[in-house]
Amino acid sequence: MASPPLPANVHVSAHPLLRANLSQLRSHSTNARETKVLVHEIATILGCEALATVLSVVATGTGKTPLGTEYTTESIEPSSIALVPILRSGPGMLEAIQTLLPSSVPVHHLGLFRDPTTLQPVEYYDNLPFHRPSSSSSASSLQPQLQPPPTTTPNPAAAHLAILLDPVIATGNTASAAIHLLREWGVARVVMLSVLGSASGVRRAAEEWWPDGVELWVGGVDDVDVHVDGLGLDGGQVGLGLDGRGMIVPGLGDIGDRLFMTGAAGK
Repeated sequence: MASPPLPANVHVSAHPLLRANLSQLRSHSTNARETKVLVHEIATILGCEALATVLSVVATGTGKTPLGTEYTTESIEPSSIALVPILRSGPGMLEAIQTLLPSSVPVHHLGLFRDPTTLQPVEYYDNLPFHRPSSSSSASSLQPQLQPPPTTTPNPAAAHLAILLDPVIATGNTASAAIHLLREWGVARVVMLSVLGSASGVRRAAEEWWPDGVELWVGGVDDVDVHVDGLGLDGGQVGLGLDGRGMIVPGLGDIGDRLFMTGAAGK
């Protein structure tokens, strides 16, 4: 059964090098060192593709080459950018995007983990500057669909563009919560980069700030129907491309464990 089309604000890379890297990353035999390199390389390609569409070039003045010839200097707009990796795996994509940008930008971390029973995100760390009062700010469990609309009070500490980094979008609950937090912080736009997502999770995240507030750029989308394909996974199915434990199928396993050699990957 074919899955419904993805929202227009979801972009799936067709780059041959990215697809080859993603295929290597899926393999159970790929070790932690190789996993780190592959995530970095995929993030670099995704970053090039995504930022080409959300940034523009502006003239900033003039300079001189080593031969003494004058030229027009250029930079990017918007200049107010923040990188926001979601702990614990998001920092694996951070260096790639920092290297692409022409100048240093702030990095703000969000700590969110998925409750293994409810599959809902739980916030444990947030260093976004100048938090505005919110009726939901004291809640430790974030369910985006139940939260009130963000306040419209301007926040001068907020970046214009937030680049959200998380290698995997599984259920989409964590991504949606992070997008909600950034919208509440006061950004004008969110661009989320992920190595891989499930069809249902990507769709859920894309609809969190529909249609113009968020764009998702992913290296691949898995849309396997567990029941139709008979993969024999326990616990039923919580969405297209997911098993009953909220893991992407076929996926690439627990990317945090694979990056840091913890859990099953550390044995």
